[in-house]
Amino acid sequence: MTAQPSRRSGGRTARKALRAAPLAAEARPIRAGLEGGQFKPLTAEGMARIHHAALDALEQIGLADAPPSGIDIMTRAGAILGDDGRLRFPRALVEDMLAKAKKDVVLCGRDPRHDLDLSGTRVHYGTAGAAVHMVDVDGREYRDSTVQDLHDAARIADQLDNIHFLQRPMVCRDIPDNREMDLNSIYACTTGTTKHVGVSFTEPGFVDDGIEMLHMIAGGEEAWRARPFVSNTNCFVVPPMKFATESCEVMEKVIAAGMPVLLLSAGMATATAPPTLAGAIMQAVAECLAGVVYVNAISPGHPAIFGTWPFVVDLRSGAMSGGSGEQALLSAGCAQMHQFYGLPGGAAAGFSDAKLPDMQAGWEQMCSNVLAGLSGLNMVYEAAGMHASLLGFCHESLILGDDIIGQALRCVRGIEVTEDAVDLDLMRSVCLGGPGHYLGEDQTLKLMQTEYAYPTLGDRCSPKEWAEVGKPDLVQAATARKEAILANTSAARLDPVVDQAIRARFNIHLPK
Repeated sequence: MTAQPSRRSGGRTARKALRAAPLAAEARPIRAGLEGGQFKPLTAEGMARIHHAALDALEQIGLADAPPSGIDIMTRAGAILGDDGRLRFPRALVEDMLAKAKKDVVLCGRDPRHDLDLSGTRVHYGTAGAAVHMVDVDGREYRDSTVQDLHDAARIADQLDNIHFLQRPMVCRDIPDNREMDLNSIYACTTGTTKHVGVSFTEPGFVDDGIEMLHMIAGGEEAWRARPFVSNTNCFVVPPMKFATESCEVMEKVIAAGMPVLLLSAGMATATAPPTLAGAIMQAVAECLAGVVYVNAISPGHPAIFGTWPFVVDLRSGAMSGGSGEQALLSAGCAQMHQFYGLPGGAAAGFSDAKLPDMQAGWEQMCSNVLAGLSGLNMVYEAAGMHASLLGFCHESLILGDDIIGQALRCVRGIEVTEDAVDLDLMRSVCLGGPGHYLGEDQTLKLMQTEYAYPTLGDRCSPKEWAEVGKPDLVQAATARKEAILANTSAARLDPVVDQAIRARFNIHLPK
């Protein structure tokens, strides 16, 4: 009797072949811009109460320490300067500026395929922060971060499918001059990735040089203004309810230069923000509404991201508790307020208080990344790589975070219940005279890549298989992938003529 081929093994072979074939971007089960909004920790009544309290705060308390230029800009628009030096914002002024604010923001990548549509509840994950240390996973130590570390982070992020943008995640501690640090940060990021980049300026006087460099990279001012691929992360307020004078002056200059801005309010609940979660969100909303007035009084409709970033303090020690459930709820609640105003918004999620990429880091990063995505947060900042309550950045954790975000995105996508999805024909053929399983069925093969997301490094083999391949360690696997990425030339490198011109004009610290 001739042995019949196993249907199971044939199906397995077919599945392996299908899995190896690359998918078109639009057919992938997870991708940038999936629509969230399923998770809503705030009720409609709660959002309305936060909104009205924020308007009351702007009218009655206002913000202090605006620069003279800002006072002139905002009072001409309708803000009121009190004898106490605080600017107060009538309700009608805030509502008028909300009507002028740009709702359909697209953040450009140097490569258009990385453009980010921030409309509605479309979700994007990326890096951010100003870590001062790098995590050495081999030595289990922390050291000062360098410009090379920043460039390497950009190069790694460029190769990770689920990292959709790169906001500078660390500062270049090896460049003591702040002007050179700002300019080298721009260079290190933009020559490491063609995804959208976010950077900061330490002082207003450094903006012109930064814009000049970006014009050179873009191919001229006109090309830059048509597709600004770098935005300014601007901490324009010092909570509670004060403007950051120099940052406001930076903001005025980058708006004039056509650079999108992230209006970032980062109060600490119980310290520089109210102790209740709702109160912390309310203060951040009030401060960012003042930013909306500021931006649109300068340039109506200028692209700006509503960056409510309230953080949490562990009251037992005074340390940040960024990996907490409270932090996850804060960011999700902020996403709802962004949607309340119809504005593109961002908040922090995915960072960990753990010092290394360990189990604590995993649960903390997944918790807030999932809730942020499910809430429909447009820009999920600090979503990968960040440790020690924002003090440390880790290349290996950035790579592992790509897998975490992949699973979070699959949760965001949800379950599509179509007629075909619950059709009984397949069940009937399998159960009534069929093989009794679905492994080799056409629908299984068709959907295995479009319905299911697979981790790149996450290990799903059996203990026996794991032992047979040498018991691989997850962090070691991430290190190997990091080294493989960095062994190749950066895909975002500049034209040699342009690069030489930039190096002749500016003191670039990265080697050629």
